[in-house]
Amino acid sequence: MYRYLLPFVLCSGLLGGCAANMSAQQNATQMSNLLLAEPAPMSVRSQMAISRYNQILNQVSLKDEERAQLLHQRGMLYDSVGLAGLAQFDFNQAIQLKPDLAEAYNSIGVHYTQQMDFIQAYEAFDATLDINPDYEFAFLNRGIALYYGGRPDLALQDLGAFYSKDASDPYRALWSYLAASEIDKVQATKDLSIARKSLDKDNWATNLVDLYLDKISEGKLLSALISGVSSQQQLTDRLCEAYFYLGKYHSARGERGIASNYFKLTLSTNVFEYVEHRYARLELNLLREETSKAEHSDDQAN
Repeated sequence: MYRYLLPFVLCSGLLGGCAANMSAQQNATQMSNLLLAEPAPMSVRSQMAISRYNQILNQVSLKDEERAQLLHQRGMLYDSVGLAGLAQFDFNQAIQLKPDLAEAYNSIGVHYTQQMDFIQAYEAFDATLDINPDYEFAFLNRGIALYYGGRPDLALQDLGAFYSKDASDPYRALWSYLAASEIDKVQATKDLSIARKSLDKDNWATNLVDLYLDKISEGKLLSALISGVSSQQQLTDRLCEAYFYLGKYHSARGERGIASNYFKLTLSTNVFEYVEHRYARLELNLLREETSKAEHSDDQAN
């Protein structure tokens, strides 16, 4: 069966292990009966497709535009199996061959965001939208870059524009909320409560919005997550998403140890192409920075 419900306590390396019983008890309370993911297997189909692209690119005479398109497509496949360095190399090559390839700018912009190279990310997404103003996901990706780059006001503009294109999508509502909460959390919560009325009730992720609105508990969220699952892959995909937003939920409450554990669990799913997996490591890096600053401040105080 795909359902793995275990008493679960993780000792966060971020906080130096389980140094205090109180901390361990808190983790046990928050993360008991946690639903664990089976890491997604490496796609054989994607690997075979990469091999075919390699043959074509190495053996067939191609026009620059054709080669650029194939390089971008191979880069997307590399991304889907976690080979980020090879993917970024292909995206760069594609842009050199075809400087108006909007998709390649968008793809490489995501990589720059993951690397916290925000200026390069902004330029890449700006280029995407200059070439194709209707490239919808560039608004999401530029909004996320602005959010992590500490510019929530501009992030909210992009993420709000992305949300407005489909007000029934809970993920769009959540990202808009995350940016808005950096500006005014009370107002952001009110806006999320209003947005909740238009969300797709059949989308399991609407329960994530309910969690942020304190309408359901984590236990009920995990129960809702299982509902309607028909395969191990579907369960793993949902857990990738749930772990990430649970990490953000606890991070906002200053519970860095629990948040860290959830982001590590996000990474453990191997769902490389999901937005949530892409930014879980960035979140971990930010948590480490916060912890280091807090420890430094404590040292100075002592």
